[in-house]
Amino acid sequence: MTAAEAIKLQKELAGEVSRTGNITSPRLIAGVDISVNRWAKTGTVAVVVLGYPGLEIVEMKVVTDHLEFPYVPGLLSFREAPLILAACEELTAMPDILMVDGQGIAHPRRIGLASHLGLFLDIPTVGCAKSRLCGGHDEPGNEAGSYTELMDNGEVIGAVLRTRTNVKPVYVSIGHKIDLPTAVRLVLGCCRGYRLPEPTRLAHQAAGGNLKADVKSLVS
Repeated sequence: MTAAEAIKLQKELAGEVSRTGNITSPRLIAGVDISVNRWAKTGTVAVVVLGYPGLEIVEMKVVTDHLEFPYVPGLLSFREAPLILAACEELTAMPDILMVDGQGIAHPRRIGLASHLGLFLDIPTVGCAKSRLCGGHDEPGNEAGSYTELMDNGEVIGAVLRTRTNVKPVYVSIGHKIDLPTAVRLVLGCCRGYRLPEPTRLAHQAAGGNLKADVKSLVS
């Protein structure tokens, strides 16, 4: 579809995103990340499933394929989601929660990659991004666990969370079927001394070829 058609679809789907959820005792949390080869116009997606709260690796899937949609800021879901969904289809155990290196509702149209994936997979999703896409915020305290609200046009769209003392914060937002306090709690519960929570940190390593995985390539 065209960029205009994609924006129209985003606006329609944004109303279907659930900002609440009853998550009590998740057993499996997956992280997802993508590495893009700009020259070959391909992407490599990694999905790493971890047991919770121990965070042991249960399963990994890595899929490489061509990127059909062009790079357009605010429309990365249309470029990356097809590969991520292909990788998720390879999983033998669907996670209870999916943690995405990207935005949820912390998006100009309130539907980033984490929200798109939550709607498609019909599971709770959390956006945990390394940078801010929109909105403004005060600086959180320097201690791990400190956070401030990410605001946009008077609306709370996420949390700016310090996951490690004196290290840059991450941007946590609702993806789908979860509330913001629960999303923040889960991100903190998945941190093991690094800035990034283990699900997305390990997915980043796997997507870059730095973590042994069950690799499947769809590129022909």
